[in-house]
Amino acid sequence: MSGARSFGQCGSVLVTGASRGIGLQMVDSLAGGGFPPGKILATTRNPDGAKKLQDLALKHPNIHIIPLDVLSQESIDTCVEEVSRLVQEEGLNCLINNAGINVRSDFHTVTADKMVENFRTNAVAPLMITKAFLPLLKAAASRGGAAGSGSMSIQRAAVINISSQLGSVALNWGETANVKEYPYRTSKCALNMVSRCMATDLGLDGILCLAMHPGWVHTDMGGSQAPLSPEDTIPSMLSVIGGLSVKDHGSFVSFCGEVLPW
Repeated sequence: MSGARSFGQCGSVLVTGASRGIGLQMVDSLAGGGFPPGKILATTRNPDGAKKLQDLALKHPNIHIIPLDVLSQESIDTCVEEVSRLVQEEGLNCLINNAGINVRSDFHTVTADKMVENFRTNAVAPLMITKAFLPLLKAAASRGGAAGSGSMSIQRAAVINISSQLGSVALNWGETANVKEYPYRTSKCALNMVSRCMATDLGLDGILCLAMHPGWVHTDMGGSQAPLSPEDTIPSMLSVIGGLSVKDHGSFVSFCGEVLPW
């Protein structure tokens, strides 16, 4: 049985960066894949400009578009208030921190500002967002979910941080070291550490947490040379996410479920 079926027993899923690329395809697949969660909370910095996301929301009434600037604490807090009104006492079951940027820069062109810009969006923002949504995640975890209070799953409460294999220190050698993107690689490495730290803290409340590599995907951020399309990778990602359990807590996995080295 595909793990994606588990989303049909999931009350709510929030996806950041849902107006394009991986985030948009994830919302599309969740809504139209045959096993939709009760509520799909799709965030974007500019809802008025998210035409494709708006079209999806018109087709699927369980999609709720919510404004979110991941770099603004005020925007994060407002988003939490809106999500709280939608999920109420059931809480938030699954938070997918997908929003990210790639400030392309090699050793010769990198600057401190480029490093900080990428770090704030890719590593700091997911931490601040998760921290703000923690009460709603705890509320969902306390209810136990479809699999019971002693389990870990998206049906109970989970945080999925969309990272990258390029953030792996162990794999940054040989051929893969040819990708000379200092800001992006180091920000995703930092996100991996954030994910591991959060797993230690959130696990105490039964909230599953891990980092996931979506593959090299042909999007605005991934570039035209990427071998995978969002349509290729998202079904595998959702199947893996839907099948997560306590054994996966605190891990770093690929879109096909392979455990990756830190």
